[in-house]
Amino acid sequence: MRHQTISHFHDIHVHAATVQQWHQDYSQLTAGSAECSLMQLTTAGCHVFLEQINQRVVQNGVAPRGKMCFALPLNVPGSIRMQGRDVDESSLFFLHGGEEFMFHMPQGMQLLSITFDRALFEQALEQTMATTELQQLLRQPVIRVSPQRFAQTRRRLLALFADTLAQDELDALPERESALEQTMLSEVLNLMIDPACDKQQRSPSSTRSFIVEKCHRMALAQLLESPSVMDLCERLQVSRRTLQNSFRAVAETTPLNYLRSVRLNGVRRTLMSTCAAELSIGDAAANWGFYHLSHFAAEYAELFAELPSRTTRAAIPARCCA
Repeated sequence: MRHQTISHFHDIHVHAATVQQWHQDYSQLTAGSAECSLMQLTTAGCHVFLEQINQRVVQNGVAPRGKMCFALPLNVPGSIRMQGRDVDESSLFFLHGGEEFMFHMPQGMQLLSITFDRALFEQALEQTMATTELQQLLRQPVIRVSPQRFAQTRRRLLALFADTLAQDELDALPERESALEQTMLSEVLNLMIDPACDKQQRSPSSTRSFIVEKCHRMALAQLLESPSVMDLCERLQVSRRTLQNSFRAVAETTPLNYLRSVRLNGVRRTLMSTCAAELSIGDAAANWGFYHLSHFAAEYAELFAELPSRTTRAAIPARCCA
């Protein structure tokens, strides 16, 4: 393989920054120390990674440009939303390269992600007997497939991934890389070609997910003064009960806890992407709307199980701070 790694982290931001090709932010929503694992391999035409995180996380960013991005959940231990859609144990995720995304990942979830170069995928797609149908299906970010077929495909892909990681990187040959890519392409395409997969299916985004995403983006747009619950209700023209129920259903928390956690994660990314001589903790906190340092430090420690003064500085590239 061109590149393969097995990594373990105690921070979701280092984890996110280590995922090759993806430019994304992770925000930890549940309190406690993070334990993350990441296994990945890259060939000339695809990138595969398997991740697991012990905390509830919301991921947002932009899918790699020029790619076709798929993912298979290995378990569903809690409420999951992908692009505002509900997810079950036989859901295939899909993103076009360059597409913005938001993904709510519950505690302990494992996710297998496979990203193909667009040209490689489209060449394989054209060789199928269902090109037009699959192009229509690939307008959906969550594709529901046969549970039995999904379980079989997932098992084969995991076995292939594990076997490949176990091989000697130095022994990799172009023909072996090509065979791996073609096998993974075949597995993903056959999952969608299967007659049990409804090619006309539609999975609209839920209103609750829309509310949470709008609130998330409003909070990021107003860093110096986080909007109150009443502000959010007025802007979205929804009741307090609707707002509360939306956050409970999508993120398993309250609006205030969610938005505070997103901003605390912003501070953590800022600290981890700057040197202490460049930016003080107080200034980093103020940039995200925290002006009372003692209150901020207590909230930060409650979420991440460490004081901000103990956070490693300049541990991730500056581009990851957003």
